Amino acid sequence: MERILGAIRNNAGLTQADVARRTELSRATVSNLVAELERRGLVRTRGGLRGSRRALEAVIGRTSNAVLGVDFGHRHVRVGVADLGGRVLGDEERALPQDLGVEESCAEASAMTARLLAKAGLQRSDLIQAGVGLPGPIDQGLGRVGWHAILHRWAGLEASSTLRELFGLPVVVDNDGNLGALGELRFGAGRGCQDLVYLNVGTGVGAGLIIGGRVHHGAAGTAGEVSHISIDPYGQLCRCGNRGCLDTVVGTDSFLEMLRGTYGDELTVSRVLELADLGDVRCRRAFADAGHALGVVIADLCNLLSPQRVVVGGMLAQAGEVILGPLRETVAQRAVPAAARAVEILSSTLGGRAEMIGAICLALDAVTASSWRPDAVAGAAGA
Repeated sequence: MERILGAIRNNAGLTQADVARRTELSRATVSNLVAELERRGLVRTRGGLRGSRRALEAVIGRTSNAVLGVDFGHRHVRVGVADLGGRVLGDEERALPQDLGVEESCAEASAMTARLLAKAGLQRSDLIQAGVGLPGPIDQGLGRVGWHAILHRWAGLEASSTLRELFGLPVVVDNDGNLGALGELRFGAGRGCQDLVYLNVGTGVGAGLIIGGRVHHGAAGTAGEVSHISIDPYGQLCRCGNRGCLDTVVGTDSFLEMLRGTYGDELTVSRVLELADLGDVRCRRAFADAGHALGVVIADLCNLLSPQRVVVGGMLAQAGEVILGPLRETVAQRAVPAAARAVEILSSTLGGRAEMIGAICLALDAVTASSWRPDAVAGAAGA
């Protein structure tokens, strides 16, 4: 039943026949299981958009229930509140001081949550689950943040239990790159894919891998740590101890440092984007070099995984074809020809909201997995 409920919730407007095709179950099996889900109050039918066929809609527990999605970045936090059908009721982003403490960061996120709930006409008790993204590898067994997380004060933290105490909610945690991939898979540029690579080019390079329609974590929870692939063995020393890692070449701090000697210490990525749009050759070359560096890593991923799609997000991705063109060119040159022909390389359609939306998806998946009865969800709300 979890497969059926997941398909209905993540794909608006499906009929029973659509669900049968997506889940590869027989129509009779789907019909029986949908009837049971309706009996339990987890699914209802509504007027379909296609002829007289009636579409299915997931309804888990009380209609006022909601989930929380939080994306903690190096210098920001974004919070979103969504209903149990996945509709975002409101979201907000705020800048944070670099390396702010865990309790202070969570206090800011909680204040943002209170504002969003008030705007949506909801109470704190309506929240039944939170999903949180952090920029570092997460041990999926222990929920512990890896030692080389960008947020140094979070390193080594058993995030799930700590955040549950601070937020007063059940919390599931994952790497922000994985959540960006999940968000794009379900609601963005990755829709319809089974094999997807997502890159967020920001302070560091976050990445998430979708294989067979699922987030791939790997044995240690470090799958997708492309930021520490060395592309220049004689390059800048990285915080991980190696030299010339991708982070040191295209991370925003390194990217801007190359240009500040010419444009001043106050240079920002937004200003570089403006100058590149005006035709500034240095800024355009900086984006092209970043695209080539990303292409080296993406070509290797294409050879290993042969994804259907690569989705590029983050601040540098706002340069569009100025960075994507060189990236595609490098992939075409370096990847196995069949893999290079099969992959589509696109900009993110969710932008800076991808990780937050992925955190909401993570929370919804936790609700789906644990809440098969309406009373179970209602009980979770008071946890």
